[in-house]
Amino acid sequence: MSEICAAIDVGSYEISMKVVEIGGKKGVRELDHVKRRIDLGSESYASGKLGTGHITEICHILNDFRQVMKTWGVTRFRACGTSALRESSNSSVVLEQIEKRTGIRVELLSNSEQRFLDYKAVALKNEEFERIIEKPSAIVDIGGGSVQISLFDRNKLVTSQNLRMGVLRLRESINRMGIGLKKLNPMTCELIRAQLSVFSRMYLKDREFPNIIIVDDYIAPILQKKKILGEIGLLSETSEKYPRGVVSASNLIRFMDSVPTEAQGANCDRLGISYDNLTLVYISGLIIKCIAEVMKTETIWAPGVTLCDGIIYEYAEKRDVLSVRHDFEEDIIASAYHLSSRYKGNRRRSELIGELSLGIFDAMASIHGLGEREKLLLQIAAILHDCGKYISMMNLGDSSYAIIMATEIIGLSHKERQIIAGSVRGIYAAVPEYDRKEAANALLDEYARMTILKLTAILRVASGLDRSHLKKLKGAAFSLKDDKLVISTDTAADITLEKKLFSTRAEFFEEIFGIRPVIRNQRGG
Repeated sequence: MSEICAAIDVGSYEISMKVVEIGGKKGVRELDHVKRRIDLGSESYASGKLGTGHITEICHILNDFRQVMKTWGVTRFRACGTSALRESSNSSVVLEQIEKRTGIRVELLSNSEQRFLDYKAVALKNEEFERIIEKPSAIVDIGGGSVQISLFDRNKLVTSQNLRMGVLRLRESINRMGIGLKKLNPMTCELIRAQLSVFSRMYLKDREFPNIIIVDDYIAPILQKKKILGEIGLLSETSEKYPRGVVSASNLIRFMDSVPTEAQGANCDRLGISYDNLTLVYISGLIIKCIAEVMKTETIWAPGVTLCDGIIYEYAEKRDVLSVRHDFEEDIIASAYHLSSRYKGNRRRSELIGELSLGIFDAMASIHGLGEREKLLLQIAAILHDCGKYISMMNLGDSSYAIIMATEIIGLSHKERQIIAGSVRGIYAAVPEYDRKEAANALLDEYARMTILKLTAILRVASGLDRSHLKKLKGAAFSLKDDKLVISTDTAADITLEKKLFSTRAEFFEEIFGIRPVIRNQRGG
């Protein structure tokens, strides 16, 4: 049975809404796409908050959108806010006023959640996406406040980094410096390359990325129009071999270098855009040009997806309306291993801690009340359990916590990172996590606090089973018997150390779950 749904993106430069039918013959069919221009980013990035004028304007637009939804008979919708709202110091006030005045609750997305939805929208292009990432590729997600660069190698997401050089933020910097049109290209490129130089040294290391996938609201719509590409000389043989939106990187670089910035009216006509949008399109094009030069890119693909598409596709995926070939959880796990490797984590021990932790998790399924998402968080925590030793062997728990909270893992929300970081810190803590008085812990809700305690208890037992780092209990089996979690092993190794040092970890586990873990060696009694 089909239903009519809507997705709303309260973005930095416009508010947009897509209305779709989900579950019909086409799976997802677009019915309407409306946009309203509103420059929230310039005020938010410059002053740090949104004024009453912009709040009122947002409410007017969303009330208009409510009427559109009513006309289409929308039964379900999701509204999301991005960086302009996220970076406003008064965001909680703004969100409350919006809900009271429109009846629409706007969900504030973290950067990693926003980029993951964009990434999902691209990945659900299935054949085209899988073919593109057969070679080393990058998704370049250009927003008003920042640019997210996600690197793929061997069809796996290896890292994703956020650079604060978004289109609106760059425009504000250019305006403050009073840069004229003649110097717009070189000066903007200097700003962009300054940030790219650090990114290149840390993550590219002279590697080449033949393909770039562009997600933005500025230049991507232009690259989708073959007629315009033909008129400005960007249509090539490459464009005919691949789906719509593909251009040669060398052609785009040449075009950006040759655009006469003074001829603004003529440029608007050539590109089919408004005068107000021209500078933003130009800055977005320069970001792509500089990234393509650093990565030695051959092909650029703009699939034309938006955050609204990501919101819709995620819901359709949950309803099993869309077939998804790409394994997004594997991307999250691969990113975690990449992060662990950067901080000299022990992969073999991480895999063992993960194996033992997941074994305990499965055996305790009827007790802990956690789901598949929490199981993924447990696996990520096991992978990152020792990343803090890169900073300090003495303060391993707190150092690991700091690294995890300072590093975005695309696909995980801020709260999920807090759960992972708190669980890892809890492995090494002499004081149980629920006794800590930091403000960060106080702000967590009951679900997050209890999840941290449960994952910590599991991880403490799992790491305690390998105190010697000699993998003596690799392959251990876990089962519930009466009020005990029986850890069965058939090892010939001497596990006296593991047994002697196990009691405090077992006590904490019993305190959280009411179940006592015990080690039983089939050989040693």
